[in-house]
Amino acid sequence: MPKLSYLKALNRALGDELERDPTVFLLGEDIRAAASNVTAGLFGRFGPDRVLDTPLSEQAFTNFATGAALAGMRPVIEFQIPSLLFLVFEQIANQAHKFSLMTGGQCKVPVTYVVPGSGSRTGWAGQHSDHPYTLFAHVGVKTVVPATPADAYGLLISAIRDDDPVVFFAPSGALGVRDDLDFATLAPVPLGVGRIARSGDDVTVVALGHLVQDALTAADELAGLGISVEVFDPRTVYPLDVEGLAESVAKTRRLVVIDDSNRTSGFASEILAIAAERFDLAAPPRRVTRPDGAVLPFALALDRAVQPGRDQLVTAIHAVLEE
Repeated sequence: MPKLSYLKALNRALGDELERDPTVFLLGEDIRAAASNVTAGLFGRFGPDRVLDTPLSEQAFTNFATGAALAGMRPVIEFQIPSLLFLVFEQIANQAHKFSLMTGGQCKVPVTYVVPGSGSRTGWAGQHSDHPYTLFAHVGVKTVVPATPADAYGLLISAIRDDDPVVFFAPSGALGVRDDLDFATLAPVPLGVGRIARSGDDVTVVALGHLVQDALTAADELAGLGISVEVFDPRTVYPLDVEGLAESVAKTRRLVVIDDSNRTSGFASEILAIAAERFDLAAPPRRVTRPDGAVLPFALALDRAVQPGRDQLVTAIHAVLEE
């Protein structure tokens, strides 16, 4: 079977939806030139009416997309850098997200915000390295962080077809992941349904996006020591597959979360709160996160030391098993 990279899966999903639905169009900065390669070749296939370069004003094109969605279109915005979402948090959380709720469902705002970047450990420094998926989940915006090419394709298809705003994070650390796939099996993946990336019996590790690969590597390492690690990939931060997580934790009764957001009020904090309320654990759960208040340094060695990864995860797994 041919190999499909995560990046190519995103590109294929965009092309397939542009082909299928004439109301879908792309917009963003430098997408005609495909600066991030997510939109490579799409301008040539679909032209300037469907692939729109915008001015350098995130607030302007984000509100433009909301208006287009209210008028019956399905815009897909590509943001080059996750930190730019801070500029448009009001437009997404307070405007696009609330129109349907405030009109009793009479208005639909099907906008997809594709956000490649961060989670990369590549020295993007302070103002380019944020990974703010927890902010959108906190206010109830549908938030997606796929880990594999098949999920990148399937979840992006579902996000574009969804009638609500969806923020779709594509971590840089996952863009090069490649899988052997039968392209005929590529299909939409429903939002809010997690998956077991690896079965195990001793401890459940919850990981998102590029950190799923770290969790699988740690599981392989620990298998040599007789430790059986189950890796649960939620795929979507909101809505969260709590029932799928509960089934995994009911089997292992131990829980570790690795999360590429800050420790306080992060995704890992929410998982641990759910565990405290609902799960019967044999040991206190552990979390591996970015440190609070961290501004990621430009120096690559320091960048990698700050971000969560395999080594910290292995230490946390050993700790929870020793309780």
